[in-house]
Amino acid sequence: RVQLAESGGGSVQAGGSLRLSCVVSAYTRCMGWFRESPGNAREWVAISDAKSDPRYADFAEGRFTISRDAAKSTLDLQMDSLNPGDTAWYYCGADSRPGYCFENAGSYQDWGQGTQVTVSS
Repeated sequence: RVQLAESGGGSVQAGGSLRLSCVVSAYTRCMGWFRESPGNAREWVAISDAKSDPRYADFAEGRFTISRDAAKSTLDLQMDSLNPGDTAWYYCGADSRPGYCFENAGSYQDWGQGTQVTVSS
């Protein structure tokens, strides 16, 4: 199993930025950031595929950047131009299976405890 631990969440005003970091015990091919807000299912934000370019949900495209920092053993998510709609708990996930990196949260076996992001208007 992969151990993951998120950090970097907090409160920020609309238009601001946050950088989330997820310390991982090991990298897998498919890793991603997801978010969950009250009453909504966990949705994908960005996928890091070690064999392909990163992918972003429509709402994240152009504003968020996912990256791996092997020196720190982290999976990071830089979030810019935040808006109140980005308010949620953010989770990093790892899929240890081989093959395509799916975007649905159910494909990921290991999760961190989450970090809360609140964006005020």
